[in-house]
Amino acid sequence: MSETPVQGADAPASTPEPAGAVGAGGGAAVEEARQALRAVRQEVAKAVVGQEPAVTGLVIALLCRGHVLLEGVPGVAKTLLVRTLAAALELDTKRVQFTPDLMPGDVTGSLVYDAQTARFSFREGPVFTNLLLADEVNRTPPKTQASLLEAMEERQVSVDGVPRPLPSPFIVAATQNPVEYEGTYPLPEAQLDRFLLKLTLPLPAREDEVEVLARHAAGFDPRDLAAAGVRAVATPAHLAVATRSVREVQVSREVLGYVVDVCRATRSSPSLALGVSPRGATALLATARAWAWLSGRDYVSPDDVKDLARPTLRHRVQLRPEAELDGVSVDAVLDSVLSTVPVPR
Repeated sequence: MSETPVQGADAPASTPEPAGAVGAGGGAAVEEARQALRAVRQEVAKAVVGQEPAVTGLVIALLCRGHVLLEGVPGVAKTLLVRTLAAALELDTKRVQFTPDLMPGDVTGSLVYDAQTARFSFREGPVFTNLLLADEVNRTPPKTQASLLEAMEERQVSVDGVPRPLPSPFIVAATQNPVEYEGTYPLPEAQLDRFLLKLTLPLPAREDEVEVLARHAAGFDPRDLAAAGVRAVATPAHLAVATRSVREVQVSREVLGYVVDVCRATRSSPSLALGVSPRGATALLATARAWAWLSGRDYVSPDDVKDLARPTLRHRVQLRPEAELDGVSVDAVLDSVLSTVPVPR
């Protein structure tokens, strides 16, 4: 997997240390897992043109056992990206199309009466999978959106007072269209905070769009990933090794202080009504460690924190109304914060 920071498609690529650098945890199994996860990008590229930052972000979320919110206008391959990623990682995946009439039990499962046994039995919902694609999650009312809260936080669902564990790994990849479109229900702050990353998928560059049309003209079928040559290049076993290894990545006291200072600076920004909470700081630390590990290092640098600040924090802050009226974006505010917080040496 080539190294690309997860800031946005227009962000310049950083230059982490080469893959031959000292790896976190060491050992052949760890290096094999790293190379397998790096290979995921090339595999996803067989079906999805561009969107490399989003692919990297999804891999980082898997390493951190976190959830991802993908935002973009219709038709930028959000759903295809998640389906292809699951195929490349050999993960079980299920898709739920969120609609205004979707009920919580349609997601989590429900008790069903069996007339033959005269008993109620639990019928699992689609949430019982490794990678749940919650498609257009902002098209369903808050009650159904909230049905995912326990699953995302506790990795379990409770029906009739009985907790039922979800498979491991388990992550939610939710897609949403921009909230200014009609017929949407903006996700509340409590739900947004459960997502580790918010990745924005822009419209493709002209060259990428030409390539998309060329593939379709040649017979590409987005519903048949096998025909596109997509195969599993990483397994859940690789992911388990990688997840354990990421936890061994070292973080100096100075870098820890830098993460805290960045998050605290958002709380005093004149453009923000809501800054980053301590949970957001721990999320930034986790994603920076995963990015350092993917880059082949066993330590976190300030650049790792900078690279992951926007996707990790953009959904955890709230603009003031006057800033919105002035056309200020959340990413611009975060860039300003990063430019003013002193970087440790």
